[in-house]
Amino acid sequence: MITFPKPDVEQFLRTFSITDFAVSPDEKHLVFSTNLSGKYNLWGMDLPNSFPYPLTSIDQSCQGLIYDKKSRFIIAGFDQDGNENTQFYGVPLNGGTMKEIVNHENTRNFMPKLSNDSKKLYYTTSRGNPSFLNSYCLDLETGQERLVLEGKDAATYLFGFSPDEETLLYYKHFANTYTLLYAKKGNEDILLTPPTEKQHTVNDGVFVSDSMIYLLTDYDSDFTYLASYNLETNKFCKVKEMENESFTDITYSKENQLLYITSQKGVEDQLYEINLQNENWRNIPVPCSVINKLEVAASGTLYLFGMSATKPHNIYKNTGDEWVSLTKYTVPGVDPNELVEPDIITYPSFDGREIESLFFRAKKENDNGEVIFWPHGGPQAAERKFFRASFQFFLNNGYSIFAPNFRGSTGYGLEFMKMVEGDWGNGPRLDNVAGLDWLIDQGHAQKGNILLMGGSFGGYMALLLHGRHADYFKAVVDIFGPSNLFSFINSVPEDWKPVMDQWVGNPDIDKEKLIEFSPITYLESMIKPMLVIQGANDPRVVKEESDQIVQALKDKGRDVEYMLLENEGHGFSKKENEIAVYQKILSFLKRFTAVTEKV
Repeated sequence: MITFPKPDVEQFLRTFSITDFAVSPDEKHLVFSTNLSGKYNLWGMDLPNSFPYPLTSIDQSCQGLIYDKKSRFIIAGFDQDGNENTQFYGVPLNGGTMKEIVNHENTRNFMPKLSNDSKKLYYTTSRGNPSFLNSYCLDLETGQERLVLEGKDAATYLFGFSPDEETLLYYKHFANTYTLLYAKKGNEDILLTPPTEKQHTVNDGVFVSDSMIYLLTDYDSDFTYLASYNLETNKFCKVKEMENESFTDITYSKENQLLYITSQKGVEDQLYEINLQNENWRNIPVPCSVINKLEVAASGTLYLFGMSATKPHNIYKNTGDEWVSLTKYTVPGVDPNELVEPDIITYPSFDGREIESLFFRAKKENDNGEVIFWPHGGPQAAERKFFRASFQFFLNNGYSIFAPNFRGSTGYGLEFMKMVEGDWGNGPRLDNVAGLDWLIDQGHAQKGNILLMGGSFGGYMALLLHGRHADYFKAVVDIFGPSNLFSFINSVPEDWKPVMDQWVGNPDIDKEKLIEFSPITYLESMIKPMLVIQGANDPRVVKEESDQIVQALKDKGRDVEYMLLENEGHGFSKKENEIAVYQKILSFLKRFTAVTEKV
């Protein structure tokens, strides 16, 4: 009998990911963006077979992926090493030389949509209007394009159009908690939710006829629900809501007169089917905890891309009541029993508000007694039951992970989500401190012996908690987190800047508050060893955010290490970089890990 050694911990980081997928209208072909080769490229499958083959070799992640309506070609968007300046290309079905479709240097392009005859491409761009954006219609045969929507007052995105293409659907993004949906017919712009001074959001919308639109909104509600708007009668109608659930995405099946609604309930998703003919609703069981994307074919077949805490990204197909996995992504060489499901716990914060959290506990045979405290990014996002290879990597190395959904997180209603706006450094910080106290009170950790790590807003919170509550921690890891809110506000992409006053604060009006909330204000208190990770091409949290705090700490003689990734942006698009980062973090954490003898 051959016995094998325990899997190398690096195998957990060898897990591949998927960022997007699309299915051809004839269902003979599927394309997805994956790092199967170690770097992101497009791969294809000839359905019903599910053996993938490469379509591109440009080693760039994809943003925006659609098929020609007659299944002849693919439109795909790519940036360059994470700079988020996405450009659009035509890709042959079986791969090969790509054709430039929209390529303007130093512009950000969004949401490509093909006309019904696939002769025109609609898209939104920063070109000519970097703050509020414009939308164009490009004739793919002549190369001529025309302006169809000029952004004003807020970043404005073309969302879709009616079946006859006479009415455009677009939304204005005033803030993450204030988005309005409009229909534009000729020179008339129609607001699709009733006028009100109370801020609300519209998440998604779809035409089911030339005059009827279904949309997802939290107008006059705390949670997002399904509503309709009739352009002939100008009537808004609330259709369906679920208690303590926020509807996030809507997909329409024209052939079957069905709507599919993805709903977020705390740390997990639900999927609903709505029959528009008889208004029947049913819940559809799904093979994952978090749904990233759903497509419905003309045949009625559902294609779903999703994941769970212990199941990596996969694409599934449903032809009835059974889901079949078209991709087979697992943690290579690791038994699923080696992976850790989180416990869902709640704890009271400083004001009595209950905070839901995920607590990943290292398996007994691996447990080294250490706890990593992980404030999530966003901040208007949430830690959910999705797969993080890095979490399973640290868990297998013996580190438990505590991830709270502090105020500002999504999935708990609009009021809760708004609580972070203009208050980055107070309420959310105190929610995190209450989580630290809960860990200590429950005997899971000792004050002064906790490891702190976060990315993006989580990196900002790690810096701030270090500066203001250093006595809880023994080491800190910041992954591309803002360090100075003044320079952060000034350096974000131009189309972000109109929302910064509400989201973070105004540098003049809120000067004292922004000083108080900026981690760099607390350099004197940042006395614990620190590791800082940064992508050189990051357009959201630019390199200077990490440069300035690392240099300031080094000038004070502090123990700080800096890892700069020259070919990354706001994340890890290349597997070798991801592995190097987490191996570096593990090496750093092991400096402060006291391994307990197992009896």
